[in-house]
Amino acid sequence: MRALLLLCCFLASLLLSGQAEETEDVSEEAPMRDRSHIEDTLMLNEDKPADDYSAVLQRLRKIYHSSIKPLEQSYKYNELRQHEITDGEITSKPMVLFLGPWSVGKSTMINYLLGLENTRYQLYTGAEPTTSEFTVLMHGPKLKTIEGIVMAADSSRSFSPLEKFGQNFLEKLIGIEVPHKLLERVTFVDTPGIIENRKQQERGYPFNDVCQWFIDRADLIFVVFDPTKLDVGLELEMLFRQLKGRESQIRIILNKADNLATQMLMRVYGALFWSLAPLINVTEPPRVYVSSFWPQDYKPDTHRELFLKEEISLLEDLNQVIENRLENKIAFIRQHAIRVRIHALLVDRYLQTYKDKMTFFSDGELVFKDIVEDPDKFYIFKTILAKTNVSKFDLPNREAYKDFFGINPISNFKLLSQQCSYMGGCFLEKIERAITQELPSLLGSLGLGKNPGALNCDKTGCGETPKNRYKKH
Repeated sequence: MRALLLLCCFLASLLLSGQAEETEDVSEEAPMRDRSHIEDTLMLNEDKPADDYSAVLQRLRKIYHSSIKPLEQSYKYNELRQHEITDGEITSKPMVLFLGPWSVGKSTMINYLLGLENTRYQLYTGAEPTTSEFTVLMHGPKLKTIEGIVMAADSSRSFSPLEKFGQNFLEKLIGIEVPHKLLERVTFVDTPGIIENRKQQERGYPFNDVCQWFIDRADLIFVVFDPTKLDVGLELEMLFRQLKGRESQIRIILNKADNLATQMLMRVYGALFWSLAPLINVTEPPRVYVSSFWPQDYKPDTHRELFLKEEISLLEDLNQVIENRLENKIAFIRQHAIRVRIHALLVDRYLQTYKDKMTFFSDGELVFKDIVEDPDKFYIFKTILAKTNVSKFDLPNREAYKDFFGINPISNFKLLSQQCSYMGGCFLEKIERAITQELPSLLGSLGLGKNPGALNCDKTGCGETPKNRYKKH
């Protein structure tokens, strides 16, 4: 009995000593990494006020509303592309989107870039799946949390179109305003991690559709992996399908690289490319950054210089997107205008063909069904290519117009030649002038280094005085 009591005391002393050692280890904080390269590369230490681009953005908004939106609404372009441009989107800051599997360090990376760790502003992180919401980090005078339903109701922000994804999604959308200098120039969006064994319908909202909305509006997309999560499942494969056509904005990040020895890191790097190769069918693969994006110092006996150079290269990439904010915004609106023009030309061609084929004894519904089912038989798309300066690579999918005309009867539209007025001019001429003159002029003036605030509508047109073919001069 005495021996058993001595044994219990001995085990208890071992347990207590082990807990004491563990407490000592925890109390010793890991060395923190120097942040000077982040502040220098992103110019966070500069005291100069942010450039005021409100004047040029106001002109861009005028061009859109006067020269592009009338044709867009008349031919219901939003029902084809599901992309409605709001004033908030035109004046919004560049958006950086973080995507990837769960617990690869997306939230930790945002905390690190903004220096939020160990502050009341930091995003919650952990080894388990922690981010179940779409979290939008914006600039504000003080720390403030904004519910998704409030963000969607605020027309001054660029998130009002998200209301179409339902109330269940808005409960999973959250905005956080933080008084940080970097957020004066950019907006970060943290997303729920991809979990391959979870069905999409279990999320309670259309996860892929929401991701597509953010992808369409992102200026830079970070797809984050870590060495333990390189497998590609159905949800990740679907995500990369949604990224088609946005390869120039994608940056792949292999995070937590200092956890691996040199030989193992090379193997993991190769395995990552092997996994992603079937998903990214482009001649030039996206840039891959290899580092460890968190505040603690790199682990000993790792490639510190390499990881630091990779990190600085990523920061320069981010800074370039911020610096090119206006150029990218103007180019985006011009690209949107080109697509609206092509759509209007196609609907006009469908309508003209329908009118040409109709006779007194024809069944209008059967005639138009024949045209929609086989547009090549009536040279719909070939006529557009032959008579207008439209690239065949810009033409939308023929199948999309079956759905479009399924909900929009052809009788709802007018010919382009009838979309003119004595005072307002012609819709087609106005959008073509915006594409060929007004937007390139606005973009060129920025490229020449002129003061954006000094531009005036006499030079850019601003869409205020469109030429009217019916007015005598």
